[in-house]
Amino acid sequence: MTHEPVELVIFDCDGVLVDSERIYCRVDREVFASLGAEFTETEVIEHFVGSSHEMLTAIVAERRGRPLEPGWHTPFKPRYDDALDAELTAVEGVTDVLDALDVPYCLASNGSHAGIRRNLGRTGLLARFEGRMFSARDVAQGKPAPDLFLHAAATMGVPPERCAVVEDSPYGVQAARAAGMRAFGYCGGLTRADRLMGPRTVVFDDMRELPALLREPV
Repeated sequence: MTHEPVELVIFDCDGVLVDSERIYCRVDREVFASLGAEFTETEVIEHFVGSSHEMLTAIVAERRGRPLEPGWHTPFKPRYDDALDAELTAVEGVTDVLDALDVPYCLASNGSHAGIRRNLGRTGLLARFEGRMFSARDVAQGKPAPDLFLHAAATMGVPPERCAVVEDSPYGVQAARAAGMRAFGYCGGLTRADRLMGPRTVVFDDMRELPALLREPV
């Protein structure tokens, strides 16, 4: 076992800090069906939780059998915003975790900066991450490529091997491993535990367990 001390915790946003994936997946199915691309709930979870916008667009286009127009998602934004305004909450226990951490932390998400800020603002978490939010729009490739996590670590001044990443999707834990970071796969949301398991990865289902898990060797 090895135990490089953790000097930075990098949180994903959707499904890790805010309980948004359930909302996105429900609205996704409605939106994609209206575009001529039918998906089951299981397919939406497996294909789209943690995916980049580019990956999502490619999968939907393939399912419907023809390309999507640039900006195809813009007319549907109010539908997502209304659902998030009405239903979004912070992930249970996450504020306790942030209060308990004794090392710096930041956020790295495949979402846009505007979307990240809105969702953190909706749940009262924005002030906790001000100045420490990183988006896939900042790098050449989003998750599952390691670019975003490496960019966050470099900006925060911490070597990758001293970083811990908290993720809820296979794309996210894959990116963390590729970046040479410890991965913590949160399965308390939509993603099954077996889809998060792998090398240098701890899988857990109660966010409040995280501070203790960060101190354990892997």
